[in-house]
Amino acid sequence: MGAGRSVVSALPPVRGRLTAQAPLAPLVWFKAGGAAQWLFEPADADDLGDFLRALDPAMPVMALGLGSNLIVRDGGVPGVVIRLGKPFAGVAALDGITLRCGGGASGILVSSTARDAGVAGLEFLRSIPGTVGGFVRMNGGAYGRETADVLVEADVILRSGERRTLSAGELDYTYRDSALPEGAVVVAATFRGVPGESAAIQAEMDRIAAAREASQPLRSKTGGSTFKNPDGHKAWALVDAAGCRGLRRGDAQVSEKHTNFLLNLGTATSADIEALGEDVRARVKAAHDVELEWEIQRVGVAPETGEGA
Repeated sequence: MGAGRSVVSALPPVRGRLTAQAPLAPLVWFKAGGAAQWLFEPADADDLGDFLRALDPAMPVMALGLGSNLIVRDGGVPGVVIRLGKPFAGVAALDGITLRCGGGASGILVSSTARDAGVAGLEFLRSIPGTVGGFVRMNGGAYGRETADVLVEADVILRSGERRTLSAGELDYTYRDSALPEGAVVVAATFRGVPGESAAIQAEMDRIAAAREASQPLRSKTGGSTFKNPDGHKAWALVDAAGCRGLRRGDAQVSEKHTNFLLNLGTATSADIEALGEDVRARVKAAHDVELEWEIQRVGVAPETGEGA
């Protein structure tokens, strides 16, 4: 116990909650994987900034949103995992076209608030299972729209603890990626849409929700879209044509409903899920000579090797 206390005392003081060896499987959609060395849930942006400023610069830092597009390896995540809770989950309409959103706000809350304020153009966020911080980092998108289309600016706290406001241009968006600095945490973002009628916005949200329900395994333990769409191709079609629909490794399975989704049928480990993804990549490479690129983020260490990405 004495060693544990000495480690805790070496970490900066916080006003939020700091938990050692916090299980992450309950916090991610696959319901698999190891623990965070430390899980920090800051009280507010100042708490986060002060903590990062005083934290040993060698300590790794990673932000965790809803855990939807994430494989946490079974050996856990070294360093500090930061999870933005209720203090970062608010959304407010600033005017007829602009919304100010906390980094921990869900896509459903953002799109619903936009609807109530008569702001169109943000309906696609209804369909992405994630938070504003994840959208900004990964240029989240669906149904022909992406974050780069609607983001004005994002407030971030850098690994150094410095708070900065970055414009959409400074984030240098590409397909499902951005130039957000490593270790930076998005604490807020401003989105801009166009004036619209609430009833029409709701109808578009309903259409998107119905299309998603019909095509995706929403009630399963899954990680969302597994692979990025290669230029000129749809990832799901390549996976299907390579004979991977329903492919299994232990309790990990390629969805039969949507082949760009991997499922945990019950007791799959993260190693099973990641290995199944690599099986799919190898089969697609052999069948089509196309290298699928992971869209799902894979973090942490594999227990057998102690190594991570």
